[in-house]
Parts: sequence; C-alpha cells; structure tokens
Amino acid sequence: MSKAFSVPVTPQGKSALATLPPWHYSSDCLAVEYGVDQNAIAALLPPGLTVDEKSAGRAFFWFLDWQFTGSNDELTDPARYQYREAFVLVEAVFDGVPVNYCPYIFVDNDAAIARGWAQGFPKKLGSVYQTRSFSAPSLAAAPLAKGSRFGASVTAHGKGWRPPVSSWSKPSPILRPFSTGRRPCAVTSHSSRPAAGTNHRSTNSPCRSRTVSRSWMWGGSAELKLPVVDGEDMHLIAPLRVGQGYRLGMAYSVTDLRILKNYAG
Repeated sequence: MSKAFSVPVTPQGKSALATLPPWHYSSDCLAVEYGVDQNAIAALLPPGLTVDEKSAGRAFFWFLDWQFTGSNDELTDPARYQYREAFVLVEAVFDGVPVNYCPYIFVDNDAAIARGWAQGFPKKLGSVYQTRSFSAPSLAAAPLAKGSRFGASVTAHGKGWRPPVSSWSKPSPILRPFSTGRRPCAVTSHSSRPAAGTNHRSTNSPCRSRTVSRSWMWGGSAELKLPVVDGEDMHLIAPLRVGQGYRLGMAYSVTDLRILKNYAG
C-alpha cells in the first residue's frame, strides 16, 4: 500500500512532494501593513467570508525566508526544504470571527506548493528575494539596527513586483498592528475537474498551528508598490495607504486543519 501523502504516489512514498504533518517552520520575515479598497477585498473573498468593516481594508504584504522540517530531520536537506515566499493577507470575518484570508501567495519550491495546496493556500511558483541580515560587521550585513534598510521582490513568469522596505528605525516590542498574530488564517481548498458538467468545489478551512513564536521585531517606515503586471491581477489590491514595515523572526508548527464549512456541490 502506498505511503504517499501527496503526488507522486509511489509504494514507499519517498518521492512525494509533501509528507504527513506535523510541519515545522522557522523564518526571517519582512512585512508591510497597508490599506486596500474594501470593495476589492470583497471581490476576492470566497463564500462564507465577508469584509471586516472595522479593519478599514487593512492588509499585510509578507516576505519570508523559510527553513522547514517534518519528522525526519528535513532541515539537513536545505536544497529541498529551504525556500522563500511572498503573500498577501487581508482582514475578513467568518461567522462573526475576525480572520485573515490569503488571496495571493508565491513560493519558489515545489514541496512548499504541495503543502500549501493541501491546506488551501493558492500558491503559485515564483522567484522571491529579500535582504538578509548577517552577524559579521559589513556595509552588506544589514544588521537589525537603526538606519538599516531592507528590500524584497517577487516575480512570476519573469514579471513581478518590487515593494521596497526601508528606514528601519527602532525595536517594536508591541504587535499592535499585527492582527495577523491574533487572527486565525482562513483559506479555501479547491477541487475542480475538466469533465463536462462537473461542479467546482471549495472548502473553507483555517490553518491550525501550534507553538507560534517571534524572536524579535523591528519597525520603521515602509514603501509598497503593486503595479499592473501582465497575466496577474494583484494590482486590484494595490495600496491606498502604506503603514509601517516590520522585520521579525517567526516560527510555528502546523498540526492539522479544521474544516469550517464544506461548499461541495
């Protein structure tokens, strides 16, 4: 019997892109808080989710430099289990509960795509880069210190976005605007078939995670630009205003998913 969790399905399951949870992640992150037209957010939300009127269209653009492991010491295989990611979170409501919803996400690793699709994240293959910090003093070290500057970019199919993040000025010990740390993340799992007459199915489900932690946080001014890109429509949630930027370390574990509502036709 196959032991595979995801494709490709083989007798031993060693070729599968994703193994069974738990999945453990550690990352250096760049994030920018910004404001979006609420009508644009409403157009992206799946059944069951509504705009959070109290948040005034708040969204976050994240860049993350990840290291992953499952239950088999995968962090010692960095070619397969290190990856970079960029995504947007918009604030919404499900059954009266404030949540975050992810309408766009790009990643540069096929195993990360497989894990994301299993959870309901709409991951696409892309090229993602961000400024890294190093301990040895240098003009290129980008230390966590006053005056340091960081940048990030994401491209898909050779075309993309470069939201520069700049002027990191001070430690930010309070996660006031980071409602992303307090809201569960609602995602949508899709299943569709090319056969004629087959209905599209979707299931709304959030990530259930454990042991979320942050090691440090710096905040400062930020810039964010989401221009029109051929073949993409992320410009529809381009910023009306830009808030603070953040540099932080984050780690968490995914243990399972809880289905909120099944919309299968």
